[in-house]
Amino acid sequence: MAYDTELADRIRELIEPEPGVVEKKMFGGLAFLIGGNMAVAASRTGGLLARVDPDESDALLARDYVEVMVMGGRQMNNWLRVEGEAIAEDAALHEWIDRCVTYARSLPPKHEK
Repeated sequence: MAYDTELADRIRELIEPEPGVVEKKMFGGLAFLIGGNMAVAASRTGGLLARVDPDESDALLARDYVEVMVMGGRQMNNWLRVEGEAIAEDAALHEWIDRCVTYARSLPPKHEK
């Protein structure tokens, strides 16, 4: 299954004003990178892959429709899978995008080789 292009468009509208944003197809989805750091992605299985501050992960996992992302059988503790139900409203998606962008901007920029 390809990623949800409508969700990708919604993310793009919220993240586009950010300087240094790059879109890249990754893991079957569409990722949005800031300074070379992946911030958020429209997942190939629906919903978001959200990169968050590890200090916020536990509190965010208490929310409905949010779980730890698992890749290759390994839990990715500061990566969360956010199901579509949690981001159906624009305000909810905006909150997640703000959180992900803020965290990605806090990381040292990666330089492409």
